[in-house]
Amino acid sequence: MLALIVACEIAFWLLLLLGLTARYLLRARKMSTVLLICVPLVDVLLLAASVVDLRGGGEASIPHGLAAIYLGVSVAFGGQMVRWSDQRFAHWFAGGPSPGRPPKAGREHAAHERQQWLRHLLAYVVGAAVMGLFTLLVGDHARMAPIWAPMGVWAVVVVVDFVISFSYTLAPRKAKS
Repeated sequence: MLALIVACEIAFWLLLLLGLTARYLLRARKMSTVLLICVPLVDVLLLAASVVDLRGGGEASIPHGLAAIYLGVSVAFGGQMVRWSDQRFAHWFAGGPSPGRPPKAGREHAAHERQQWLRHLLAYVVGAAVMGLFTLLVGDHARMAPIWAPMGVWAVVVVVDFVISFSYTLAPRKAKS
């Protein structure tokens, strides 16, 4: 399962790179569209493979939990990563405008940090929902306990991220002179 997660991460970036290459270097819009549509299909493949493995009697393990986490992060941050990559490709290879940077100070920075934390929370909720789906589909809660192991550590990370992200609301960063 761990190898499949790594393969899906590689496939995500490879399909994205190929899609953007087709769009900006080859000027092949249809090919680009097909390749970019395949990017989220990698997540569907990972979800399906995890379900098939677990329903087929595979031993529930931490990598299954990591697959759920990967899916949550992909749902919450995938579109943002695609837009980030697209802006840079457009700038580098198609004369597009220079990509903007996130704000580094003031209320705008605080708002950006809160928005990123909300994405992180969404990733956590989606990851937990996928783990819940795995558990429901298998039907044996005791057997599925190992997939939930990463959630405790991730919960601590989400709380720490909350404290840091929202601290900028209370004490915004000052602009450098």
